[in-house]
This record gives sequence, C-alpha cells and structure tokens, in this order.
Amino acid sequence: MSEVNLENPSLPNIDDTLLDRPSFEKCVGKQSEHAPRILLLYGSLRERSFSRLVIEESARLLTRFGAEVKIFNPEGLPQVDVADENHPKVRELRELMMWSEGQVWCSPERHGAMTSIFKSQLDWVPLNMGGVRPTQGKTLAVMQVCGGSQSFNVVNQLRVLGRWMRMVTIPNQSSVPRAYLEFDDNDRMKPSPYYNRIVDVMEELMKFTLLLRDNKGYFVDRYSERVETAEQVSERVNQRSL
Repeated sequence: MSEVNLENPSLPNIDDTLLDRPSFEKCVGKQSEHAPRILLLYGSLRERSFSRLVIEESARLLTRFGAEVKIFNPEGLPQVDVADENHPKVRELRELMMWSEGQVWCSPERHGAMTSIFKSQLDWVPLNMGGVRPTQGKTLAVMQVCGGSQSFNVVNQLRVLGRWMRMVTIPNQSSVPRAYLEFDDNDRMKPSPYYNRIVDVMEELMKFTLLLRDNKGYFVDRYSERVETAEQVSERVNQRSL
C-alpha cells in the first residue's frame, strides 16, 4: 500500500489563489425577507388535465407554507424552431424562469415518457441567457401522473433534465397512478397516501429552497470556471499589450 502525505499534500496542478476552502460560514448568506418564489409547470392541454390539477393542489400547499407561486400555462407556446425568443409565451416562460427560486414540474406519462408539451417548455429555456444561467442552483421538485399503474419513468427523466439544467432536485418525488380516480367532482384531490406524498414533496421543496436560495451563488461557484475566467482575463491583457 502506497503512502500519501495528507498533512501537507502536494497539488502542483492547482492555482492556490483560485482554490476555495469550503466552510460552514461561507454557506450561510444573508436571508431574504420576501416569500420564496416558486414556478410550477405542467404537461397537458386537456380541459381536465390531471397534471394541472396536481400542480394546482401543489400551489395551494406552497401558498399555505408561505411561498409566492406562479403557474405557467403552456397553451399557445410554439414548438422550438417554429418561432423565436420574441414570441410572447416564450418571453413569459423565460421571465418566470429568471424570477423563480424553486420549481415544481409535473408531467403525465405518455408512451412511457414525459409529454412533448412538457419537454417543449424546457427546450425553450437555454442554459445561458445573456451570461446568466436561468436555472442554475435553483431547487426543483419532480412529479408525474399516470393513466394506469404506477410508474417512475417520467420523474426519472425529469431528474436527468433537472441535473442538465444545473438545478438542485430534492430527494422526494411523487407519482400518482390512475390519477382519474384521485380527484373529486370539484377537481380537488381526495385524501389518500398519494395526496400525503405530495404534501411531503412540497414541504421538502420549501425547506431546500429556504436553505439554498440565498447561498446558491456560493454553492455553484466552481474552481474550473474561476480558472477559465482568470485565463480569459490574462489572454485579453496579453492581447492588448501586443
């Protein structure tokens, strides 16, 4: 077994001036006074959309927990490449993405996957907008509704997309099988373990959002990007001196 000196480790490839040493104090920022801002997205345009009903139930819970909530209606949102970023629905969606501090995504399962309606919403959100990443470091809760037996296909896909968009996806999630049996004639969700799970998810989302929203700048700060930025600055300075 080889011995490694960990008391004073040698790191010849590291720029010590750009290397951060994490501490608890750095993870605690000044707390915002406004209510947590949560954006909710759903994935169906049906008149009685169960993903929308789950989102509306979630919005009620989040409001009770003290959040400010906004629900994006995907009706009228064009397909990507059919219109540009100046379309009113695209502008609305992107502004809500920037506004939010946390998000809830709920899509029906269709052919074993999320719906095109839901995916189109995410496709309109670039990873970078004017030098700002609109979703990086924001919290995310993922849910799905099923027409038949319970599946976790959609929530698994949404987790991958959340990671791709550099979001902090909370551990809990919700999958509602045979969703058409879980709502009454007033479109309110009936008492059940599935409803209780949604309460769990919204409660957990609020906790993670309160914990991270004022500190996400520090949590998503990366050594590799600090090095890249330093190299770019150096390159610009050297170009001016030529």
